[in-house]
Amino acid sequence: MLDKAAVPFDPNGSGTPIDTSQNGTLEGFIIDSDGNGVDDTIVLDMDADGKVDMIAADTNGDGVVDAIMVDSNGDGYADTLMLDSNGDGRIDTVYQDSDGDGQVDMVAMDTDGDGLTDAVIVDSNHDGLSDTVYLDSDGDGQVDVVAMDLDGDGELDVAVYDTDGDGEADHLALDSDDDGDFDIDDDFV
Repeated sequence: MLDKAAVPFDPNGSGTPIDTSQNGTLEGFIIDSDGNGVDDTIVLDMDADGKVDMIAADTNGDGVVDAIMVDSNGDGYADTLMLDSNGDGRIDTVYQDSDGDGQVDMVAMDTDGDGLTDAVIVDSNHDGLSDTVYLDSDGDGQVDVVAMDLDGDGELDVAVYDTDGDGEADHLALDSDDDGDFDIDDDFV
């Protein structure tokens, strides 16, 4: 059962309880986080361990949820943050801490608002720099560019492309002198 005292963002403690199973087990609250009289946040304990597992919020007051935070491993910290950054009602950016160390490991973005992920940026060694970037450059829902920082200096060193859309890489770009510019550009079969 979720302890009402454990619910964040409830300035006056007047959140509306959620008991969808109607068995007396409190699963969450709907609250007015900014005290303006309009409910704008849902706080849920989805696994009934007494800890907040998910918070969904309308941060801009338009009546549509535009931020969702999820704690999937029960450590009390959000592992995933999903945002509707442009206010169109669709999640377009996802930040994820996949290993639970408190640092973002992956960012996925829908940059053109079509509902498909266009870019995924991975920081696998936790240095705050992109190690691998996956792009859907033509908007067809398939990754067609993969770029990597092989030496950990924060500059992308190599990129492979699928220029003909067959799902196979057929083009290579390489920064051989580590100046940040691709200087070898070659097709291969």
